[in-house]
Amino acid sequence: MKTVTEVLKSATARLEVGAVENPRLDAEILLAHVLKWRRLSLYVDAEKTLPLESILRFNELVNRRLEGIPVAYLVGSKEFMGLSFAVNQNVLIPRPETEILTEFVGEYLRGLGGEVNFADLGVGSGAICISMLKFVKSARASAVDISNEALAVAKFNASKFHVEDRIKFFCGDLLKPLEGQKFNVIVSNPPYIPTLELKKLQIEVKLEPQLALDGGEDGLSFYRRIISDAPRFLVDGGLLAVEIGINQASAVRKLFEQENFVDVTILKDLSGIERIIAGRN
Repeated sequence: MKTVTEVLKSATARLEVGAVENPRLDAEILLAHVLKWRRLSLYVDAEKTLPLESILRFNELVNRRLEGIPVAYLVGSKEFMGLSFAVNQNVLIPRPETEILTEFVGEYLRGLGGEVNFADLGVGSGAICISMLKFVKSARASAVDISNEALAVAKFNASKFHVEDRIKFFCGDLLKPLEGQKFNVIVSNPPYIPTLELKKLQIEVKLEPQLALDGGEDGLSFYRRIISDAPRFLVDGGLLAVEIGINQASAVRKLFEQENFVDVTILKDLSGIERIIAGRN
């Protein structure tokens, strides 16, 4: 029988040969998942001998990781804003850079005081929307997605984090299901990868839902629609905030300005990449 250390060492070596980006981290996350341990326990109990059943289950997950399946899909969850969100192949895996958008909009809503409401377009797993509801207790949300399968994941997470009483779900295309409503904030992390770039993506990204990735010919299709429609759905002085792809800041900023948004702000992520654009109508 093998110890935790031996099993991790072997799996890490296999993942390295398979050119997986973070071989040791991925191996630890997968083994901790199989054992139902915290990752720290892998070090505390490094010399513990593992049962054959656990090793076989772990090796099966390693094999699937080598096929390109993302770790988050293999374990069924992803950490975001300190919360563990359920995810599956019907939703985009939450990214760390999206936390910048969530924190920015959350602070804006807190600053308004009193009851506030916002719309999240393309809610996916619900990571943005639910995180803001957790941290802004006076907020209510309308969450929209064109995929019923994605909405099922978001509804599960809303129930998991006990915010289902402050969120309404709508299946539809961007703002269309919200006709006649007004919001303090509209937030979105829309698809922004140019169609022809999709085939160049890493294999694990290709396994994420194409609906959540394909931003049209130039990657800006959804920004044009959201930015042109948003003023009808925002209260006076309301905020529109979106995540953007690399090198899209200038083009998206122009779209904001063409629709007469003011106080247009661009935020960078931790790598110095322009990642968020927000403006008030």
